[in-house]
Amino acid sequence: MKHQGPFMTPDDIADLPYRPCVGVMLANTRGHIFVGQRKDRDTDAWQMPQGGVDAGEKTLDAALRELWEETGVTEKLVTLEAEAPELIRYDLPHDIVPKIWKGRYRGQEQKWFLFRFHGSDDQINIETEHPEFTQWKWMPKDELVSNIVPFKREVYEKVLAAFNGKL
Repeated sequence: MKHQGPFMTPDDIADLPYRPCVGVMLANTRGHIFVGQRKDRDTDAWQMPQGGVDAGEKTLDAALRELWEETGVTEKLVTLEAEAPELIRYDLPHDIVPKIWKGRYRGQEQKWFLFRFHGSDDQINIETEHPEFTQWKWMPKDELVSNIVPFKREVYEKVLAAFNGKL
């Protein structure tokens, strides 16, 4: 790696690795998808739960941990419906790279899981120890992509395609 900090060139960024990550599509019994409004953005930025995989952690365990950390939903309230067959990558916009993860990653490489939520809405709690979201809602799948930040839309299209017919 050549250079970190606020002035990274496109070549510096291209040399960075992808951050190992998981994503969770949580669907209710009507097939609507959980999305949260990101706390760290000043514009609308809805997203599904996601997060990094700790060293030595299995991706399914990471997905269940992230689900609990971001939504308060425990493993007892969900069933695993599917997992995406391939890892899905995305690159961060270049101006964001130096500001996130200390400039160590160019984007994320995600393993996605589809869980069915069998609980009730009052069992969802986004006021967690380290809150990621300011609000949440169930969103119909056909509204999902258009409500996501532009640089993640292709990822969400691929996730929807991977879980097509299972929602």
